[in-house]
Amino acid sequence: MKTELITDDLNELLELLPRRIQNILSTPKECENLIEIILDLGRIPEARYPNKVITLGDQNLNREEIQAMVNHLGKFGGDNRAGIERTLHRISAIRNRQGEIIGLTCRVGRAVFGTVEIIRDLLNQGKSILLMGRPGVGKTTALREIARVLADELNKRVVIIDTSNEIAGDGDIPHPAIGKARRMQVSKPEKQHQVMIEAVENHMPEVIVIDEIGTELEANAARTIAERGVQLVATAHGNSMENLIKNPTLSDLIGGIQSVTLGDEEARRRKSQKTVLERASDPTFSVAIEINNQKSWSVHTDVSKTVDLLLRGHKVIPQQRKVEENGSVKLIEPKQTTVTTENTLKQEFLSAEKNKSIKADSNRKDSLIKIIGCGIPKQLLEEVTRRNSWGILWVEDINNANFVISVRKSLGKEQNIRRKAKELLIPIIVIKSASFRQVERSLERLIQRQAESSHKTQLQLTKELDPEDSLAAMEECRLALEQVVVPLGRPVELLPRSKRIIDMQAELVTRYRLRSDVFGQANQQHLRVYPP
Repeated sequence: MKTELITDDLNELLELLPRRIQNILSTPKECENLIEIILDLGRIPEARYPNKVITLGDQNLNREEIQAMVNHLGKFGGDNRAGIERTLHRISAIRNRQGEIIGLTCRVGRAVFGTVEIIRDLLNQGKSILLMGRPGVGKTTALREIARVLADELNKRVVIIDTSNEIAGDGDIPHPAIGKARRMQVSKPEKQHQVMIEAVENHMPEVIVIDEIGTELEANAARTIAERGVQLVATAHGNSMENLIKNPTLSDLIGGIQSVTLGDEEARRRKSQKTVLERASDPTFSVAIEINNQKSWSVHTDVSKTVDLLLRGHKVIPQQRKVEENGSVKLIEPKQTTVTTENTLKQEFLSAEKNKSIKADSNRKDSLIKIIGCGIPKQLLEEVTRRNSWGILWVEDINNANFVISVRKSLGKEQNIRRKAKELLIPIIVIKSASFRQVERSLERLIQRQAESSHKTQLQLTKELDPEDSLAAMEECRLALEQVVVPLGRPVELLPRSKRIIDMQAELVTRYRLRSDVFGQANQQHLRVYPP
């Protein structure tokens, strides 16, 4: 993949600067990789590069020098941005309380041809693509090149919604970097969503290109456009998929997040709480890309699948695409992660039905009781199991376990295991000491109860398991407040608890300055939390 860096209009930006600064930046070496020039009243000007900042001279900038630059620029818009006609440079203003300009950020605009070879296959498929990344990583540059490739090389009708004239430059004639793509300017930033809809209704585009979707109205407009069969290519605020999921304004771009209350059986099957977060609908964008740097992109090829996995608490490893030194694109497919739920394990075993030995092995493993030990030597656990010939499988990962057996003092030190066990509804067997007799008696009692209640997926232990764990109840309440009630503005009903636990939960709700009520009778009393 060959890239060509175009900076032939940099002189037009330098001509705006005071003469003493032009002299410093006149050599090509000083302009190479220049990102932006910072001009603040009463301070020495600075030039910023990817890995360094250098001062430009030793004199502070005065008001007359700033005003001379402003006089040569076009009118600043409502977003305090201006540009130089038919260039990609962006000048942003800082004003004082009286509205006077006291600082300028001169961002160097560049068109880089060839950057989108890394995702050309996705463009050929006509998928809607969402670009994410930290400021300055090159999202707008990539967006500009995508628009050119779609219009010139794939011969599609492309319309760019250019809110701040950053994609196609300032002035009425767009910069050649966008090729044959058409550009619609936006008079005010708050009208961007209206121009998006207007572009579809009036100009029959096959592709809409948008920079910086940042409001709920713009997210809704993007969904409307996608539902009309138009391909979307856009950028959004946020560095990763996790950022968008947590952003209630933009989460609709990836399907939206809703709170769902599960039935008792479903909650036990999933080993989760009754109130969970799920994707509300199909995502507006089918592909999401996290731009790490110009030569390394992380690609989520199936946004629906990624969001579903993240909401269930699983780690998602996207597809990695990197540009090698010779220009070729290296594609690294993510390794398939194993979701350690009982349902998934059963599906994995069933997929191997044709192999009789594997099927027999899977049936044997399903019949075993999977237990994780805490504070007990593994040799002791295996010796107890061997002597009694019990069908117990000792596991290292709590996600694979059906039960936890722990010494009382060790459980207090292992807060992560205790919290995870409560989240997954895994019973905890507590013993006083790690002796052979203590372990044997506890496991013997467990196996006996397992045989008596084989039709149940969850056992209610007596002395070993506290039926009302205040820690789990308070964690359930906190998660409901911080993940559903406050960010999404939706009420949540918590699990039935005792009066003592409900009073503790109500006190926590009060600390968040929210209101709650108690519903239900007898053993079914529970707390309902209302949004602000």
